[in-house]
Parts: sequence; structure tokens; C-alpha cells
Amino acid sequence: MKIGAPKEVEAGEARVAMTPDSALQLQKLGYECVIEAGAGKAAGFEDAAYKEAGVEVVKTGAALWKAADIVAKVRPPTTAEAKKLREGQTLISFFYPGQNEKLMEAAKSKGANVIAMDMVPRISRAQKMDALSSMANIAGYRAVIEAGNNFGRFFTGQVTAAGKVPPAKVLVVGAGVAGLAAIGTSTSLGAITYAFDVRPEVAEQIESMGAEFVFLEFSDDELPDGAATGGYAPPQSPEFQAKQLEKFREIAPDMDIVITTALIPNRDAPILWTKDMVEMMKPGSVVVDLAAEKGGNCELTVKDEKIVTDNGVTIIGYTDFPSRMAAQSSTLYATNIRHMMTDLTPEKDGHVNHDMEDDVIRGATAVFENEITFPPPPPKVAAIAAQPKAAPPPELTPEEKRAQEVAAFKAQTKNQVTLIGIGAALILAVGLIAPASFMQHFIVFVLSVFIGFQVIWNVAHSLHTPLMAVTNAISSIIILGALMQIGSSSVIVTILAALGIFMAAVNIFGGFLVTRRMLAMFQKS
Repeated sequence: MKIGAPKEVEAGEARVAMTPDSALQLQKLGYECVIEAGAGKAAGFEDAAYKEAGVEVVKTGAALWKAADIVAKVRPPTTAEAKKLREGQTLISFFYPGQNEKLMEAAKSKGANVIAMDMVPRISRAQKMDALSSMANIAGYRAVIEAGNNFGRFFTGQVTAAGKVPPAKVLVVGAGVAGLAAIGTSTSLGAITYAFDVRPEVAEQIESMGAEFVFLEFSDDELPDGAATGGYAPPQSPEFQAKQLEKFREIAPDMDIVITTALIPNRDAPILWTKDMVEMMKPGSVVVDLAAEKGGNCELTVKDEKIVTDNGVTIIGYTDFPSRMAAQSSTLYATNIRHMMTDLTPEKDGHVNHDMEDDVIRGATAVFENEITFPPPPPKVAAIAAQPKAAPPPELTPEEKRAQEVAAFKAQTKNQVTLIGIGAALILAVGLIAPASFMQHFIVFVLSVFIGFQVIWNVAHSLHTPLMAVTNAISSIIILGALMQIGSSSVIVTILAALGIFMAAVNIFGGFLVTRRMLAMFQKS
């Protein structure tokens, strides 16, 4: 079978669904690769590079749609492109089936199969095919770069002979894939970064990247679990939204750059940054709205445009951030397509096995065998496992605590008495056959082992290093005993005494060395 990538016809779209590298991998799966002439030029991939990778280059889009059994695209097909679909052909692209019912009907009428890359379920096994995350990662990075391009100062603070430059303050609203990418880029550029998300469980991720989590005082019971929406932040109650806007109004005057990323699939973007918040911001501030395609999180956002408000705030509503980094975007998206084809070709024989029992393939399939299969059933594996809330341990009464302590003491006493009894019986058994001179030393040895065990065993592990002093004392005793025996007339006793002195000396000097190094860790110099 042949897999082909046409040139994107939408104005300004520079990405391509197949790169020379991904074509090589697809050929290993048994497919022949076809591409329209000039399809990768805007992304920096010349036709010669495709030919060198063994890809057939056809002159027109019509020729490609006719030659390819599987068509890989970036954007959803236009009406004209949908008419080129044919029976049994497979289309793989961003499709947004919830908003494109007419396109689904057109594909159904043509008998084509449609795999929507935006519908790949968010489960662990499908991360390698998650094109939405790939593009969101680039969008978050590019949003910070775009903000810096329109911001009149450094991100990082500087003190120079020419004056002091304060660091920029950046607020990222939404800590999904795009938000985390924006946070990482902003902090790496030296800005003081704040981030907000309705899911309190992402606070640790935000803080681990060097940003400060904007905490909102609200009951946990009022926060829906993101597992219900496939990992996306779920819609909030009016009370929560009011509290959220109140918090944003409080911090708006201090923010230099605001990047909003809040978007839920198949819904209009929620308004999070209102007109009055923009008016509170300082002249020269920047708002980058990554949700502009769905109406925008900022009330003043204009889709695909950059505007400057009366108070000098720049609001960027571009919807093509991934396309502005076409080479990187195309590489990641082509890799997502290649992984999808790997799942579709388990035998690596160049033929598609469209297994509708597979959670990932079924979840991404919008049209299959003359039937619309959207919406898909929920995956058998939860997108994000909801963490069960551990029930707090019941508060014990003083009587119950006392009863527990008594029971523990009795159990410990029983164990100790049992061990002592067994030990005494063993000593008596040895005494029946051993001479009295031996038993005197043996009983002292057993008692010393028992006492030493009780002393050392009951010390916490964190205090083992200070016990070096104790081990040194024990080693010193061993050395004294060995010195007394080293002049023995028996060669064996002399050798054993010498070995005892050597090993005890190693223990003593090693103990001092380790203790010295441990103490040095807590010294300032």
C-alpha cells in the first residue's frame, strides 16, 4: 500500500505530515511513500531530500490523492479535498469530528475511513501518537518567544553600570502541556513565573519547574476530577469561576506577560482575562491567548490578529503557533503519524489492519466502513486514574490508646521471654557436654552479644553514623585482647591475633574518616 502526504492548502499552513526521516521508517513497515511536490518546502524539507529517502514525488495534489491508499494530512480536509476520497482509502489528519459533521458524512458517502489524530485517547500507551500534546508543547514554547518579541524589556533581571533592570513577571493560566512548556521556557529565560490551574494536583509539577503556584482558597469537594474529561481541566461551577476571576484581578496589575492556555475539547474557550483586567495591566504588557481559535480566554482577543489596547497592552491571538515553527512541528507530527501507522501495521507487511478492538485505534476512528463511529466509547483503561481519597484514621480515645500500648507491651514481653527461654535451654544443653572453663567464657560472650544487640538494634537508622564512636570503642577492646594474645606460643593464635589487630585498626581509622566526611557536609566552609 502507498501512504502519501499532500501539500496543505490552507493559507499560512507550513507544516507537512511526512518528513524524509519518517518516510524511511514507514518504508520499514512495508509501505511505499508518495508526496506532492513542494509539500515540505515551507517546513524546510526539499523535494530532493524526499527523493533521496526513496519517496516518490508527484506533481499535483490530485495525482497524490489518486495514488495514495493512505493520505496523511495536518489540517482537516477541505470540501474539495473530501471529494477526492475514494472507497477503502484511509485519511489520517486532525479532523475535529465534533465540529465537522458534514466532513464525516462526506467521508462516509465516499466509503473512506477517517482516523482523527485529535481524538487519540490520552492513555499511557498512546502518548507516542498524541499529536495534540506535540503541537501544544510547541505552542507553549512559541507563545513565550512571541511574548518576548513584543515585550519591551528583558525577561531576566540585571544589574549593570547603565542601571538596574527588574525581572519580568509572567503568569501562565492553565498547566496542561502548553502551559508547562510555557512555564519551562519562561523560567529558563529568567522571568519570575506564576502559574494557575484548577487542578491542585499539578501544583507540584509547576513548583518543580521553578514557578510559583497561584493557590485559590476553595473546597476540594468543589473541584471535579480531571479523569472524567480525559485529563483536561473540567468546567467549573459559577462560584469557583467568580473566585478565580477575583484572584486574577488581584494579581493583574503586577503581571508583565500573561499566557492563557485554558481550552476544553468541543467547547468554547472560557473567559478568564476580562477587559477590566487588561485595563489594570501596565503599558507595554503582553497577553498571549493560545485559546484564540475557540474564541479566546481574553475578552479582547481577536482571532489571528495582534492588537494594542488604548492603555498600551498587546494582545496576541495567533492560532498558528506550531506552524510558525514548521520544521520542528512537522518532525514531531510526522513521528506521531508514524507511530499510528506502526499500530495499524502489526505485521509490518505494508497493509493496514484496522483493529477496532484496539482502544487507541477505536478511539481515534471517526468513520469506518461506511459508518460514522464518532463519538467513541470510553477507553477500557482510564485516561488518568483518579486518586482515591484516603480516609483519615479514626481518633482514638485515651482508653483505646492505653489498651493498644498495653497490648504492644505484652506482645513484646512475650517475645523476649520466649527468646530468653530458648537461649537458656541451649546454654544448658551446651553445658552438659562442655567443660566448666569453657562455659565461663561462653556465658560472658553470649551476654555481651545480647546486650550489644539490644543497644544497637534500638537505635534509629538516622543515628547510625554517630555510633562510629561505639564501634571504635569495641574495636579498641578487640585490639587490646589481640595484643595480649599475639605473644602466644601457638602460631595459629599469633596469626589470628595479628589479623584481629589489622581488621580492628581498619575499622577504627575508617570510622574516623567516615565521621569526618559526614561532619564536613554540615560545615559552611
